Amino acid sequence: MVTYSTKGTCSKQIIFDIDAEHKIHNVKFIGGCSGNLQGIARLVEGKTPDEIYPLLKGIKCKQNTSCPDQLAEAVKPYLTQTTD
Repeated sequence: MVTYSTKGTCSKQIIFDIDAEHKIHNVKFIGGCSGNLQGIARLVEGKTPDEIYPLLKGIKCKQNTSCPDQLAEAVKPYLTQTTD
């Protein structure tokens, strides 16, 4: 289980699992807009960090970041390809 403390968002933490096939599972946001964050969690279920990072990185809300952007930051250490 991975726990990531967010910065600049209403949610305070993101918790998720990465399996042996490098796929994301069981994403849970602590705090934030429940319905929207449940939707994000379902959309990324079973995808790899390489698939979701470019989709979510750079989405802005308050304080020049967002919950999706913070999820991208949370999975960044698990990318298999090089990013900026």
